[in-house]
Amino acid sequence: MSEDIEVLKHKAVHKGELCFEGLYIDKRKRIVVRKKNEIDLTYTEFEILLLLAQNAGIVFSKEQIYDRVWKEPYFGDYNIVMSHIRNIREKIEDNPSKPIYIQTVWGVGYKLNEKLKCAGIAESL
Repeated sequence: MSEDIEVLKHKAVHKGELCFEGLYIDKRKRIVVRKKNEIDLTYTEFEILLLLAQNAGIVFSKEQIYDRVWKEPYFGDYNIVMSHIRNIREKIEDNPSKPIYIQTVWGVGYKLNEKLKCAGIAESL
């Protein structure tokens, strides 16, 4: 593992930042880094990714994602959530059609792959 990743992992433990294999999220600075490249995410994309990252392994339905990110109940078409998930995958995945980070749980919702969480990161992140 490179020194850069080790430094990021060390920072994550001390500053509450999130680290997954090849993906680093700084929630205070609102920065996402993938393979040493900063990724430009919209406000909403960042909020969705942060929600999933802070709760890695937990499945969220489209309705739950909408309620938490938009902070209001939504009674219409949840395609807006699916569209944002697709956009995030296009930006962070090597192969968006076979995602390793944001996984679809068919018939239920989406989750961030908890198996990619950097070793040594505090569980409270």
